[in-house]
Amino acid sequence: MIIVGDIGNTDVKICFFYKGLKRKYLFKTSSINKQTLKRRFNSLQKKIYFKNAIFSSVVPKTYNQIKKIFYNLYKVNCIELKKINLSKLINIKVNKREIGSDRLANAIGILNMKKNFIVIDFGTATTFDVITANNYLGGVIAPGVNLSLENLIKKARLIPNIKLNKSKTIIGKNTKQAVLSGFFWGYTGLINGIILKIKKKTKKKYKIIFTGGLAHLFNKDIKDKVTIDKNLTINGLIKVSKYFKL
Repeated sequence: MIIVGDIGNTDVKICFFYKGLKRKYLFKTSSINKQTLKRRFNSLQKKIYFKNAIFSSVVPKTYNQIKKIFYNLYKVNCIELKKINLSKLINIKVNKREIGSDRLANAIGILNMKKNFIVIDFGTATTFDVITANNYLGGVIAPGVNLSLENLIKKARLIPNIKLNKSKTIIGKNTKQAVLSGFFWGYTGLINGIILKIKKKTKKKYKIIFTGGLAHLFNKDIKDKVTIDKNLTINGLIKVSKYFKL
C-alpha cells in the first residue's frame, strides 16, 4: 500500500493506493485538523496498516500537524520528500534546501534520461523548473495568477470581483474585459518569454509540461506544444515510494 500527500499553500492532497483501492482526498490547508482527517479517512481505518507515508510540503506547520495526526491515529511515519537521499534518482544542481519539495516531486514525476523538460506549475506561485535528462537545473518563481488577481481586487477599490477566464480580445471595452485581457495575455506573454529565454540560455530543446489548477487556461496559446498532467506531483511521490520501497 502506498500513501502520498502534497501540502500546498492553498490545498492538501492525500492519496491512498492499494491493489484495487484508490482514494484521493482534497482539503483546504487552513482547515486541516485531527477531526477532519479522522472523519474523511474513517472508511479506510481498518485498511491502514502500512508504516510510511511520503509528503511534499511547502507549509512546514501543516506538515508537522499531519505528521503528528497520522502517527497518533494510525502509527504511520510521515517522511518529507527532501529528507530522502534522492541522488540515485535525480542529480540536483542547486541547493536542495532552496527548492520546494513539490517542485522536486514534479521533476521526478516526468524524469526521462533521454529527454529535457520545462515544468510549469500554476499554483499559489507560478513556477518553472528545468530538467535535462536526470539533472534538475533550477527554475523560476513568478507570482501566482489567482494570487495576483485577488491582490489587485483587494487593493484597487474600483476593480470588481472577477473570475479569471481566457480573454478573446486584447483591448477591453470595460473594466472586467481590461483586467481579463491584462491577466490572460500578460501571463501568456510571461510564459512564452521565460520558455524562450531558458531555451536560449541552455541551447536545448524541451518538452513543456503544465500542471496545477490553471494549466488548462493557457495551454493553447503557448507557442510550444504543451502536455497537461495535473497529477504530476502525486506521480512523482509515488515513483519515489516505489523506488525506495517505502
